[in-house]
Amino acid sequence: MPEGDTVWLAGRRLHDALSGRPLLRSDFRVPQLATTDLTGRIVTEVVSRGKHLLLRIDGDNDPLTLHTHFRMDGSWHLYRHGDAWRGGPQWQVRVLLENAEWQAVGYRLPVVELLARDHESDAVGHLGPDILGADWDPVEAVRRVAADPDRELGPALIDQRNLAGIGNLYKCEVCFLSGLSPWTRVGDVRDLAAVVDRSARLLEANKATARQVTTGDTRRGKTSWVFERAGAPCLRCGTRVRRADQGDPPRQRVTYWCPRCQT
Repeated sequence: MPEGDTVWLAGRRLHDALSGRPLLRSDFRVPQLATTDLTGRIVTEVVSRGKHLLLRIDGDNDPLTLHTHFRMDGSWHLYRHGDAWRGGPQWQVRVLLENAEWQAVGYRLPVVELLARDHESDAVGHLGPDILGADWDPVEAVRRVAADPDRELGPALIDQRNLAGIGNLYKCEVCFLSGLSPWTRVGDVRDLAAVVDRSARLLEANKATARQVTTGDTRRGKTSWVFERAGAPCLRCGTRVRRADQGDPPRQRVTYWCPRCQT
């Protein structure tokens, strides 16, 4: 699943390719927008908000925002004119935006909607402080997580209403680096601010690259401490990494942890 740093990087690349340029073509391959044409409009900026992407588009007194969400496996790809599209088969394309230099192609996007600019909050107003946003507020993020002391730490960290951007990978890795079981009660965490700060530092360290590394080791199989390493020896103590579902259906997530390093 794409996490906040993945979406941030996609937003930066789309902004560099699209902003300030008029659209020569738009093609929406979702039923609700099938007849929409943005030709001639100018993309003013592309910004991420947690795991959401907002493409702001000017128009004749009706500025719009194209809101997309990656969910499990959505993605945006950029191609020069004439390049082969390599993001997947054509039937997986949901959006095409084209200017004189670039083609921006959205694949497998489960959320594609056009909003009036002043209705952006309908899509992202529920989110907590954005770890990679200009308005990042760690104190408010800690307050929101701490507001439910009986909740397990893992689900609390990936609740986008608490802080926006953390996904399953960083949840598992932050809990490992904090020496805490993901099933620890929030109220039993001695230094919640340190956990939130560690989360922010991991996303910040990885936001400018497509590779997500939490160990400092870029070798294959060594990039994460516990995430997707079930059955493998812990890189710190050698104990076998375990995995189990955590959370209530349908929002449960596969969680990885070391039973020795994480009390």
